[in-house]
Amino acid sequence: MIPLHDTARQRRAPVMTGLLVMANLAVFGWEVWLSLTGGGRVLESFLSQYALVPGRLVAHYADEQQWLTLLTHMFLHGGLAHVLGNLWFLWIFGGNVEDRLGSFTFLFFYVAAGLAAAALQIAVEPGSVLPMVGASGAISGVLGAYLVLFPTAWVVALVPWVVPLVPVPAVLFLVLWFVLQAYNGVGALLSGTNAAGGVAWWAHAGGFVAGICLVLWAKDAGWVRRR
Repeated sequence: MIPLHDTARQRRAPVMTGLLVMANLAVFGWEVWLSLTGGGRVLESFLSQYALVPGRLVAHYADEQQWLTLLTHMFLHGGLAHVLGNLWFLWIFGGNVEDRLGSFTFLFFYVAAGLAAAALQIAVEPGSVLPMVGASGAISGVLGAYLVLFPTAWVVALVPWVVPLVPVPAVLFLVLWFVLQAYNGVGALLSGTNAAGGVAWWAHAGGFVAGICLVLWAKDAGWVRRR
C-alpha cells in the first residue's frame, strides 16, 4: 500500500519536515552531479566515504570518520526510487509528528531514531561490509511516533492492481508495515543474508520501535503538545 494522505490535521506548517526533505534532495542531487561529471567511480568513492558500513565501523571504532557515518548515511540514497519513496513517507507522516513535538524537538527525535535504527542494524550484522544508506531508519521512527500520537487517524492508501483508493486506519497501516519489516528481517537473518537485496530490514524495525519509545519518553517529559 502506498499512502497518499492522512486525516490528521496540522496547526503549524511542517518547517523542519520540509527542510529535511530538501536536505535529502540536495544531497541526492549532489550524488547525481558526481555521477554525471565524474563517473561511477567518483560517486562510489563518495558513497564509500560517507555511507555506514557496520563491519568497518566495528573494526575501526577509534576512527572518528567512521562514527560520523552514523549521521551522514541518513542523507544518502541509492537511487531515485529510494529517495522519493523515503521522502514521501516523511512528508505524509512527519508534518503531524512535528506539529506535536515542535520543530527542533522533532529534529532531535528524527536524528535519535536514525541512530537507534543504525545501532540495531550494526548489532544484528556487525561484520557486514555492505554500505548502508538512506533515511529509512529515521523515518521509521517517525512512523512509530505517529502510531502513538495519532491512533485514531486514517490513511488513504493506493493499492496497486487491487483497489485504487482505500481508507485504512493508521494503526492498521503502520502495524502491518512494521510486521512486514520484522518478518523480512527475521527471514533474512535465518537465511544468513541480513541485508538481502540491500534492504536494512532491522534498521526499519529498530527505528520504528525507537520512535515509539522516544515519543513516549517525550510525552512523560512534557515535550508533546496537546492537539
